[in-house]
Amino acid sequence: MPDYKLKSFRSQVYHLLGNARDAVFELADAAILTQNPSSLAELSLSPVFRRRWHSVYEALEDCHPSRDKLMEVYINQIGKNQRPLLVGDHSAWLRPDAVTLQERTYEHTPGRIGVNKPIGVGFGYSTLAYIPEENGSWALSLFNERINSYDTAISKLSEQLRKVCSHLEPRAIVVVDSQYGCASFLKQTLDIPCVQLMRLSSNRCFYGEPIGYDGRGRPRLHGDKFKLNDQQTWRTEDLKVEVEHSKLGKLQIIAWHQLHFRQLAHQKLSVIRVQQLDSPKSKPLWLGWHGEQIPNLIEIVDLYLRRFTIEHWYRFSKQRLHWTLPNLGTKEQCDRWSDLMPMVTWELWLARGMMEDHPLPWQKAQSNLTPGRIAQGFGAVIAVVGTPALSPQPRGKSPGSKKGQIRNKRKRYPIVKKGKGKFESQKKKHKKDEISLINLNICFSYLLIV
Repeated sequence: MPDYKLKSFRSQVYHLLGNARDAVFELADAAILTQNPSSLAELSLSPVFRRRWHSVYEALEDCHPSRDKLMEVYINQIGKNQRPLLVGDHSAWLRPDAVTLQERTYEHTPGRIGVNKPIGVGFGYSTLAYIPEENGSWALSLFNERINSYDTAISKLSEQLRKVCSHLEPRAIVVVDSQYGCASFLKQTLDIPCVQLMRLSSNRCFYGEPIGYDGRGRPRLHGDKFKLNDQQTWRTEDLKVEVEHSKLGKLQIIAWHQLHFRQLAHQKLSVIRVQQLDSPKSKPLWLGWHGEQIPNLIEIVDLYLRRFTIEHWYRFSKQRLHWTLPNLGTKEQCDRWSDLMPMVTWELWLARGMMEDHPLPWQKAQSNLTPGRIAQGFGAVIAVVGTPALSPQPRGKSPGSKKGQIRNKRKRYPIVKKGKGKFESQKKKHKKDEISLINLNICFSYLLIV
């Protein structure tokens, strides 16, 4: 049964890859089986890739995977018995030296050295993943799309949620990090049938219910201020528990209900503060719950802890599936290569029932096989289920460029800088310069009059 399910899945996604699907499908299999390639062309040396090395680049140039239809195939693999948990985040594919690559932007890339600025140049990719297990390292990506120069991480994730949640029943729970814990994300997802669990930055400010209306003037929209990093503004908590957590130790969890962002006065949410009592110096974790009645507080903590699985997927896709290895020449090729990462991950997930653990001599045995352990023995799975890709048809040698043909240099593109404008320090400096220029003009006019 598992081999039939995997074979059916491979056949469905194969027909959704568009042109050059045979080479693209074999390239995806080669990415799983090849351990440490130094370039994209080395994937052509894999025994499952029956074409020559130049077909690797031609395939990524010609194919057009249907993202929305692939997403529907992925969703069909999700069980109907449990409530789906979705996690959204974004990661960077750095290309600092690719000056001919269009629409590169400045991306956040945390470095190992604290003095370095966490900024790089490349592409940002927004990922929406389904978390199938309560404990484990599996994150099954539904979308892995590039954030365009005119988009933001929040707008791109909102667009992905709108496409996915319309196919899910019951309503999904969406867990996001602190970058999405703001009024902008909440506003852009109001019409989406999902529940949001957001991490909140400690400098966020909320407002309570306004006091009663006395009949004069416009009714107030906001009550007392609730500032997360100012304990003087906290009102009496609505819920407070102390529990022993299996991973975090003793926790104190406090919740306040009926709070709202200043920009969304009519959208109420609950704010939760999680503090580790065994580590008094540790910073508290602030969470926001919006969309329906809040469940048990310990369930809120467990749901948020499952968010970190997507970090394992980013590491796995970059280090083992070679997502950021290729130095492709166009943004379209980068997007098509990125579209293969969710497909490959789902194949590994569906192959679990066919695999037995065969660790290397220096590896420990696993009862719940990780994606890396499945990829390690995926060659035996391909031998059983086969491949829907057709055999290559050699067409001879390409004539190449004509003699004397002049090859023009590729166009260079500037780095796109996103943002609302100048920083506050720059605004103050600009204002001082304007004042100095006005004073200079007044003095010069006075000298002319004299």
